[in-house]
Amino acid sequence: MNHSIDDTGAHRAPQSRRPLTVALLMVALIVAFYLLREHWGHVAGLWPYLLLLACPLMHLVHGHCAHGRHTM
Repeated sequence: MNHSIDDTGAHRAPQSRRPLTVALLMVALIVAFYLLREHWGHVAGLWPYLLLLACPLMHLVHGHCAHGRHTM
């Protein structure tokens, strides 16, 4: 796969992928909006559980970036 390199030396995705990615994200947002709009009564009751679930997930995601700096 050929990726272009910009002035900083970082690899970028090909230009032809960006419109497809943006279109898929927009469709996903529209679907999420309509699902939430129709089922808000069900989702509103789950907020405390979603918040509690987000805490350990954020701990796992945030903790992985500093593995090289751990001293044991």
